[in-house]
Amino acid sequence: MYHAILLEEVEDYNNVSRTFNYTLIFLILSGCSLSRFPGAYRINIEQGNILTQEMIDQLEPGMTQRQVKFILGTPLVRDSLNQNRWDYRYLLRIGNETLKQSLVTIYFDGDNLSNVEGDLLPSWLSEDSSSADDQIQEDPPAAKE
Repeated sequence: MYHAILLEEVEDYNNVSRTFNYTLIFLILSGCSLSRFPGAYRINIEQGNILTQEMIDQLEPGMTQRQVKFILGTPLVRDSLNQNRWDYRYLLRIGNETLKQSLVTIYFDGDNLSNVEGDLLPSWLSEDSSSADDQIQEDPPAAKE
């Protein structure tokens, strides 16, 4: 009789001990993921579309969506509500630190390329904006005469 009671107490102790050990292991492992573990190597994480100025310079007004996709690749984000807008986003991170990021947005009028906005612009858009700036600067002196 005494032996049976002792065995039950040992089994209860083993169950409590096992539960405690599993809880302790879980807490230790989850704590390591919340903060930087000292000396742990963090890899570079690249996400999105890598775009270069040469790729963007190949774009021309009136290009079809298929031609743009051939040059730049499949866009990272396609707006389901606005099929005429494609977003190409790029991020380079080490851990929580962002080293490099860029965003280029392509707009279409129907199936044809109409506008490009973002960090990289094609040469035909740069020329248009510089000529518009020249016109604004030239107009005031002509008005004085």
